[in-house]
Amino acid sequence: MTSLDPNNGKIGLRTATGADLVRILELNDAEVQNTSPLDRPQLEQLLDMASYSRVATVEDTAGEKVAAFIIALREGRPYTSDNYRWFAARYPRFLYIDRIVVDADCAGRGIGRALYRDLFRCARDQGVHIVACEYNLEPPNPASAAFHNRLGFREQGRQRVAGGAKLVSLQVTEL
Repeated sequence: MTSLDPNNGKIGLRTATGADLVRILELNDAEVQNTSPLDRPQLEQLLDMASYSRVATVEDTAGEKVAAFIIALREGRPYTSDNYRWFAARYPRFLYIDRIVVDADCAGRGIGRALYRDLFRCARDQGVHIVACEYNLEPPNPASAAFHNRLGFREQGRQRVAGGAKLVSLQVTEL
């Protein structure tokens, strides 16, 4: 477990475990308009394919609380996500961030940055220099757009997903 202290309080980073599944689903459900629906069997399948799955924990009055999660996949996985397949068609070697969610009560504490720093370190350790993700343009997700822009992500394309209900910006950063 990694311990960081970016503002106030410790943030712990560790690999997601089966004990975290309920909390990951709760966090995902709270931000489903910015991610996509996910049930337990889908989450278990996604984690089986994942190359990187971490949770960030913080201390609260009840003890350790999972405040965020991130799930990312390398190329070559049998993942049917339209966005993952878009990157797979264009990049022979990459790490794709399928989803990241930070509890709204913990926003602004550096948790997202801590997860991305760790993800970037892991990618570099594996010799992967392309990290890919997407965020919604319709419906808009300006917080995600600003966050990814600060981290050096740049738009490579756009596509409609979810039966045309969402327009996403397909983003890449080179490490």
